[in-house]
Amino acid sequence: MMKLILTSTVDKLGIAGDVVEVKDGYGRNFLLPQGKAIRWTRGTEKQIEGIKRARDAREVRGVEHAQELRSQIEGLKVTVAARASEAGHLFGSVTAADLALAVKKAGGPTVDKRTVSFPKPVKSVGTHTAAIKLHQAVTAHVPFEVVAQ
Repeated sequence: MMKLILTSTVDKLGIAGDVVEVKDGYGRNFLLPQGKAIRWTRGTEKQIEGIKRARDAREVRGVEHAQELRSQIEGLKVTVAARASEAGHLFGSVTAADLALAVKKAGGPTVDKRTVSFPKPVKSVGTHTAAIKLHQAVTAHVPFEVVAQ
């Protein structure tokens, strides 16, 4: 078994800053090369505090804070510019990163692109809706306009 400190969230294992014990192969072949973890030593124990402080600054603090952010995000006028044909079809589609950046530009909070989901791929100009999961119990539904660039 190998003792590691997670530097980012890993599904079914833990969140950034957690000290976890994993099998040697999983740690050596996946977590360490991907940069998702660092080896645990007494010296790296101090780095955990820095990672946790950074996570706490970004993290949604409880359901009340998530509901506050939801009302703030849902009140925004979000516009995403994308390259489109004359008929209004996009060359490609709007990604979660595009929407997260557009929310930030519209004056909203910083949104992690991994929390953004679309009911179906956005491939045309017009008004669409996306869901942003702010907390386990709180999801913001964000209407946004896709305009031709």
